[in-house]
Amino acid sequence: MIHLHIHSLLLVYLVVVLKLAVMTRILLRPHRDPASRIAWMILVATFPAIGIAIYLFFGEVNIGRGRAKRLREVLARMPSLENSNAPLSPEAELYRHLFELGESINGFAPLTGNTARLLPDSNATIDAMVADIDAAMGHVHLLFYIWLPDHNGLKIVDAVRRAALRGVTCRVMADALGSRTIIASESWSDMRKAGVRVAVAYPIGNPLLRPLHGRIDLRNHRKIVVIDGCITYCGSQNCADPEFLIKAKYAPWVDSTMRFEGPIVRENQYLFAGDWMTFVNEDLDGLLKAPLPAMIPGGFTAQVIGTGPTVRASAMSEVFETILFAARRKVIITTPYYVPDDSLQNALCTAAYRGIDVTIIFPARNDSWVVGAASRSYYRELLDAGVKIYEYDGGLLHAKSLTVDGKVTLIGSANMDRRSFDLNYENNILLVDAQLTQTMIARQLEYLGHSHRVTKEAVAAWPLSRCLWNNLTATLGPLL
Repeated sequence: MIHLHIHSLLLVYLVVVLKLAVMTRILLRPHRDPASRIAWMILVATFPAIGIAIYLFFGEVNIGRGRAKRLREVLARMPSLENSNAPLSPEAELYRHLFELGESINGFAPLTGNTARLLPDSNATIDAMVADIDAAMGHVHLLFYIWLPDHNGLKIVDAVRRAALRGVTCRVMADALGSRTIIASESWSDMRKAGVRVAVAYPIGNPLLRPLHGRIDLRNHRKIVVIDGCITYCGSQNCADPEFLIKAKYAPWVDSTMRFEGPIVRENQYLFAGDWMTFVNEDLDGLLKAPLPAMIPGGFTAQVIGTGPTVRASAMSEVFETILFAARRKVIITTPYYVPDDSLQNALCTAAYRGIDVTIIFPARNDSWVVGAASRSYYRELLDAGVKIYEYDGGLLHAKSLTVDGKVTLIGSANMDRRSFDLNYENNILLVDAQLTQTMIARQLEYLGHSHRVTKEAVAAWPLSRCLWNNLTATLGPLL
């Protein structure tokens, strides 16, 4: 009996020591906002066993010491990116401060002399990629978060195999979690047999041992295509059918992607090369030392912005906020996932308070019920500030776009949520061009045409149970 009592006391002491150790760790971790610290400490204090376990798996933004060291070494030895030294156009000069923020993140300068076109839809985007791969002469670089062995996914597989068989150097990378089905399929092996160099970003390995090697849900969410160093794609398009059979009830997935030519291609090439050399022992510096793609006369100014857990904390949130503060007349945003930090929510409200016409389009049905509920918890404050909220009824609006004053466009992979801010590797392109921005706005207005407006009255009529659920999930935002 005495021994049992002693064992019980030792167990209590052990739990207390573990709680204190984990809570101390939470307090000492850098780049964590107070709300996040408080949320984690409450979870660990209230449910010690579960809370400590969850913290070990999901509590820290850590890709693993080995990977972090490898990434630092790769980035340190990569050659400096050549600058075209072309002056900014008068139009782009007005937004120099936006480009300066972007340059502080990756060291990528704004590059002039680019052209781009917005692809009509997902299938047209895949077809354009296939055509460019079939025309490739030197190399093909692909990186996708989600690559599925469906119709479109296999079209890309076949195109890459054809390119490799005719002697084009093909490098393809896919995220271990988002693309797990194709990585485990014969299609992945078929590419390798055809001479395609394949790589997996952030392999999961044994899930139970993941805390020893980095957080399991830190993912490479980028979507990068580079052809011969002179063509690149940027947008929300994964390598999959719009029917998205793994989540068919939310289909179609509605994406927006642009095809770019000009010096800007090199900056996307840098992002790809950094990701590739982190996981593959291959030196791509030769590609990065080649002359910049030629400037296109009359082309616009653009800049690649790559963010992630090993980049400055919340850099993506800073980009969104700075663009919003630059607005003078009108802002239109599309994002499927909205779980902002306080500063982004305040920036949106502040823009509306100072008279900016702010419109946000969300999907009416979100494939993540937790994120969908959390997003709606912010509606009331946004509406009170004067932000116009619409919900898209034509499927899962997956496009991530932001246009400002008919001149500035931000397009890419990043959502307006904490996962994109802190946990995912993302790639976006910021550009200043009235004509292309008007094309993007026309697409955003198409989305509006298939959406219904959310009013203050509709939100006020939500039942108490729904409000409680929305707000409860939103409190988990710092833990997501």
